[in-house]
Amino acid sequence: MISYFTQDTAFKFAKKRITSSWLKDVAASEGRKIGDVSVIFCSDPYILGVNRQYLKHDYYTDIITFDYCEGDILSGDLFISVDTVKDNASFYGTLFEDELDRVIVHGVLHLIGYDDHSEEDIATMRSKENFYLARRPADAK
Repeated sequence: MISYFTQDTAFKFAKKRITSSWLKDVAASEGRKIGDVSVIFCSDPYILGVNRQYLKHDYYTDIITFDYCEGDILSGDLFISVDTVKDNASFYGTLFEDELDRVIVHGVLHLIGYDDHSEEDIATMRSKENFYLARRPADAK
């Protein structure tokens, strides 16, 4: 089950049902099933605190993924900074909603096992993001 929460932000996510269905399809395409996944929309200061406390990193980021997967069952927490997603959408010249979907699927791809530490990993991750973004239902865009 995918649950959606907010911390330190007034952001309201309206596409819960559609997004959950899409992410279940993403997982199934990769031979996985959705277990307990929490998507936590938060502010820049909140995600910075998470980054400092749990990862010992002192910088802002768009997403932090905590992986609790067991076998083929995807479980984890996806902390997403709405502030950074908005900034990135502006920087890349894309719609906020598209950038947000990219970040959400990015987190799910991390749970599946994809990484983004090397240039090759980043290229694979971006290719997977684009593939699954293109497969979003029309009413999810």
